[in-house]
Amino acid sequence: MSQLPEHLRYAETHEWAYPDEEGLIVVGITDFAQESLGDIMNVNLPEIGIDVSAGDDVAMIESVKTASDIHAPVSGEVVAVNPFLVDEPELVNDEPYDGGWLFRIAPHDMSEFDDLMIAEDYQAEIDG
Repeated sequence: MSQLPEHLRYAETHEWAYPDEEGLIVVGITDFAQESLGDIMNVNLPEIGIDVSAGDDVAMIESVKTASDIHAPVSGEVVAVNPFLVDEPELVNDEPYDGGWLFRIAPHDMSEFDDLMIAEDYQAEIDG
């Protein structure tokens, strides 16, 4: 099991999040999630400009095994998606915490970010 990045926060639904230098919340899926999915074949990203609530299904990842909904870890407006995933969905497998990010949200309330799990708590959750 790889070490979880300490600077990220984690949702029970296996998304990670962090605020970038502009205060936008960058969202992706954890290494645990991408390993569980297997080889990723397609990523259906949300539309830029949509307003989402924490917990909403906003994207879908299709792998050789299954299709999995991706949830918004915080409420806000989707302001960017990762353009590289259109042609290279395997980035989510290869670089789940870097090049494989999915989308960015302009948050309505940063306290929702603060409510997400820290790495230690998420690790305990997946070790279950």
